[in-house]
Amino acid sequence: MPSENLIPGVKNVIAVSSGKGGVGKSTIGVNLAVALAQAGAAVGLMDADIHGPNVPLMMGVERPEPPQGEKILPAIGHGVKIMSMAFFVSEDTPMVWRGPMVHGAIQQFLRDVDWGTLDYLFVDLPPGTGDAQLSISQLVPLTGAIIVTTPQDVALLDSKKGLAMFQKVNVPILGIIENMSFFACPHCHQTTEIFSRGGGRAAATRLQIPFLGEVPIDSAIRVGGDCGVPIVVADPASLQSQTFRDIAKTLTSTIDAQNAMKVSLRIIQ
Repeated sequence: MPSENLIPGVKNVIAVSSGKGGVGKSTIGVNLAVALAQAGAAVGLMDADIHGPNVPLMMGVERPEPPQGEKILPAIGHGVKIMSMAFFVSEDTPMVWRGPMVHGAIQQFLRDVDWGTLDYLFVDLPPGTGDAQLSISQLVPLTGAIIVTTPQDVALLDSKKGLAMFQKVNVPILGIIENMSFFACPHCHQTTEIFSRGGGRAAATRLQIPFLGEVPIDSAIRVGGDCGVPIVVADPASLQSQTFRDIAKTLTSTIDAQNAMKVSLRIIQ
């Protein structure tokens, strides 16, 4: 457990993780964060992918306000407080950093940023099981981790490795989300399982962890990310947006139940 609480005003810290790149992890994190902000929660989003930060692009923000005193002010996009390494380096600058430097940057994003009071802080991690994952689990008491995968066996195999890593450092798994689960034709309304379907649900059942939901593949989600207007903002009435809201509701219910269990255990002890 961390020796000090670097972010005392944050109630729940949620790691958004994936075993491999290209599964849409950042898209999931962005839309869940905005969906919860739309529902009235105080939400932050920390881009912990030091080597390839892209949350500012997806949230349509450029730079935060100048620091006030000793604290860095986060940028705000779509009602969400945001911090990212992309605010401090040009998009053409490669981040050739070793583990201790990554650890230091993540620590600074926690300790030196004025997050204020938040209900949820999402931490968008890089793919895999490297320095950023270990650092965040050492620096703050994580409420839990979300594992994002696509239905294919290769993605599920890598996701299981990421899940095992969090379990080794005693971080609860809040659930699995299957992204790009199916394509729903907007004209005939038939669904096509482009990358197969159901692998995430089956893995959750096998591993005895929650399954949070399936997100369909749709060009509108990609366009929203490229333009800095997440789908839950750009088209709130769409199937895709409703899916993100449903997953956000399931996620918060899972967190509430977990927190209530912790309180009960403390009372018993």
